[in-house]
Amino acid sequence: MIFAICTVFFLLVAPAYWFITYDPTGTSALTMTFLLALLVTFYLGFHASKMDPRPEDRQDAEIADGAGELGFFPPYSWWPMWAGLTLGVIVFGIAMGQWWLVIIGFGLGGLAVCGWIYEYYVGEHAH
Repeated sequence: MIFAICTVFFLLVAPAYWFITYDPTGTSALTMTFLLALLVTFYLGFHASKMDPRPEDRQDAEIADGAGELGFFPPYSWWPMWAGLTLGVIVFGIAMGQWWLVIIGFGLGGLAVCGWIYEYYVGEHAH
């Protein structure tokens, strides 16, 4: 519903913007935004029509209808911190012009991303 409202909003704003400013850049950006919102609206509407309503969406649902597994919620992880720190090293190396630091950052970043991806295959939280 939110995307449908945004679609209608951009449909109304794009021509109004053109008649007020005669700016082709902003008008084309608003037109593209309208088309993207329309694309998302149709996609979500198409798939929502094929889905069964969840228990929390039905008026006649009982609390027991929503019982069961709610999903997988990952435990704590240190890997995002290491990935962020290596990104900081890469950006710092680029800003300072130290290309050797950028190369070290990419190497450590590769290790951090691999560790983040494979953290559920080894160790305490392995599946």
